[in-house]
Amino acid sequence: MTPSSVHDIRNLALLGQAGAGKTTLLEALLAASGGIGAAGSIERGDTVSDFDPAEKAMGHSLNTGLAHLEWAGHWINLLDTPGTPDFLGRALLALPAVETAVIVVNAQAGIESMTRRLMEAAAGKCRMIVVNRIDASGADLAGVMAAIESAFGRECLPINLPAPDASRVIDCFFTPEYDAETAFSSVSAAHDAIVDQVVELDEALMASYLEQGESLDPEQLHDPFEQALREGHLVPVCFVSSRTGAGVAELLDVLARLMPDPTEGNPPRFVKGEGANALPVEVVADPGRHVVAHVFQVQNDVYRGKLALFRIHQGTLDAGAQLYIGDARKPVKVAHLLRIQGRQQVEIPRGVTGDICALARIDELHRDAVLHDSHDEDLHHLLPPPYPQPFHGLALIPKKHGDEQKLSEALARLLDEDPCLEVSFDTQARQTVVRGLGELHLRMVLEQLASRWNLEVDTATPAVPYRETVATSAEARYRHKKQSGGAGQFGEVALRVEPLPRGSGLQLADEIKGGTIPTQFMPAVEKGVRQAVAEGCLAGFPLQDLKVVVTDGKHHAVDSNEVSFVTAARHALQEAVNAARPVLLEPLLEVRVSADERHFGEISAEFASRRGRLNGTDSHAQGRISLTALVPMAELEGFEARLKSICAGESECTLSPHSYEPAPGEVQQRLAGDFVRHRAHEQ
Repeated sequence: MTPSSVHDIRNLALLGQAGAGKTTLLEALLAASGGIGAAGSIERGDTVSDFDPAEKAMGHSLNTGLAHLEWAGHWINLLDTPGTPDFLGRALLALPAVETAVIVVNAQAGIESMTRRLMEAAAGKCRMIVVNRIDASGADLAGVMAAIESAFGRECLPINLPAPDASRVIDCFFTPEYDAETAFSSVSAAHDAIVDQVVELDEALMASYLEQGESLDPEQLHDPFEQALREGHLVPVCFVSSRTGAGVAELLDVLARLMPDPTEGNPPRFVKGEGANALPVEVVADPGRHVVAHVFQVQNDVYRGKLALFRIHQGTLDAGAQLYIGDARKPVKVAHLLRIQGRQQVEIPRGVTGDICALARIDELHRDAVLHDSHDEDLHHLLPPPYPQPFHGLALIPKKHGDEQKLSEALARLLDEDPCLEVSFDTQARQTVVRGLGELHLRMVLEQLASRWNLEVDTATPAVPYRETVATSAEARYRHKKQSGGAGQFGEVALRVEPLPRGSGLQLADEIKGGTIPTQFMPAVEKGVRQAVAEGCLAGFPLQDLKVVVTDGKHHAVDSNEVSFVTAARHALQEAVNAARPVLLEPLLEVRVSADERHFGEISAEFASRRGRLNGTDSHAQGRISLTALVPMAELEGFEARLKSICAGESECTLSPHSYEPAPGEVQQRLAGDFVRHRAHEQ
């Protein structure tokens, strides 16, 4: 139940568009290797990795599932990831845990938008492509291979080829069947292309191969093959049918014999330190060194507690050992070291370097935690993959009075599970706002709140995060003076505001001369400035892209105190901003839509109706087109539903932050008027 050597382990993530057949492929691999008695099916809801009730109901993976198998003396860990754009973050969680990203392509659908995004996201890993469902009606396998080469480069080379009837695949590398008939190309051409690509990285082998005409066996090619994978110089392509089993055994051979072990893949990107002071640090797949492991996924079960999946990058971990979590000074005991097979959890005595294991019921564990058994590894962090920014939002209001704390705790658990959820509290609108990657993502949040925590909430559209800035420079001086019989209050602040380029944020500067404001009161001045910046002046939204320079002031030896300078600075900034032609800024999002080219006109018109600007279009294979536009966030409500209506559900949409721009005059007037009326009502 445990691999004996790091060299026997293969760690792979199955990535790809929803519908590519990742889960059914995992079932076929498990069944062919004897890991399970028979392959389950999505229709019956009995697959190993999709065991959650929501996954069974939807027929799609919503979380990354872990399974393992043994083949030809090798231990293969497989991570089955979600393929819908709304759960892209959960798919990317798997990348730090593996050496190899296996991109699964549907032979019928070809290259889809998520295929491109995942290939790009996995660029730092060894990659291979598996074309699944080769037996599907109407599948153009030659066309799919051409599309792969067009999209991802000539380094994508088939390592086996499908038979004309897709009943089997023909090996082109280990023991090539040169005379076999294939659906396209030839075994000889495919074999030569692979060998040529690999020997380019080894001059001695190339000399033997070219000058002496010596044939090369797979063992001679092993080291340069691994180097080609690491450098992205080679992306092997395999063909398979998870339904009929064609190519499954051949794929297992490729995974076991050609994919890198933990010592051969690109090393994990660990750093030591925080922020700008963090420096790269070497973590080696050596079983004799200190333990260093990384938690890449956390699952919270109301009844079974917290389950943390982690990859051992260095050292050997025994059950009963003590580990430090992150920078904690107090260790925790590894009471139960677990092996995961879908829902099943089995206790194991040891985890070796390169293996993927789990720990349960340790509340201190969290996603991205680094586990280690020596303080030498304090401040170690594994750099995460870049995650897409969540921008689809919902404001949540508990239906039951008193559930606010329960909602906060439940959302904290969901945040630990999903890197692309964001929760904030809008102090202006007094709303708890949750943001995700799409409507489906947020719908699943609501369903989990109801099913796992028995929480019912009302929802509303969250307030748009407008910002304010200034159009020109201006100065102001404000004196706060108050006498009340005893010690009074006195503070005077003069400052200047200047506009900054978009995206510059807030800059504070000090031109005080002669100690007109004593040093001990400068933090109070900054506090007052920041209060005014947060409150806004035109419509009650925070200020940005603003430089504030404190130029002068006065103090009193007896009456000056911190409160006086906080008040003076806040009023001085408000007066200066009001004199500097304040401007309301609205957030723009970059909207990228992938759809059939027939819908170009309707989608363009939809952008225009929402004050959007079309930035570019790209044509792809199979009649697909991508449109990119800049659209104000305030205009995007209901856009996804409208897009699905236009394209009959055959479209994909991604949002990303772009910039802030001045809002139209009527929007500024409306929001400024609302702000004035709100303040009058409060007074």
